[in-house]
This record gives sequence, structure tokens and C-alpha cells, in this order.
Amino acid sequence: MQTENRNDVKFGFTPQAENWNGRLAMIGFVAALIIEYVSGQGVLHFWGLI
Repeated sequence: MQTENRNDVKFGFTPQAENWNGRLAMIGFVAALIIEYVSGQGVLHFWGLI
């Protein structure tokens, strides 16, 4: 009987990859809100892109 190791590297749309994607997206969104609140300007303007 072969058991699946949770720490194996898997590519594609795995539940673990989607969890990380969601967590990092939430961190990025909160960081963008903090930058806008502290600087008083949008993220793209803050970085000098527009």
C-alpha cells in the first residue's frame, strides 16, 4: 500500500497551492490598503508607475 506524502512537491491546481495562493493574495490586498492609508495615494502612484 502506497501512502501519499503531504510534503511532496506537486505542480498544478492542488488544494495546498490554492491555499497558499489565497493567503498571499490576502496579504497583498491588506498591504495595498495600508500603503494607500499611510501615503494617501494609490499603490501604482506610490511606486511611480503612473
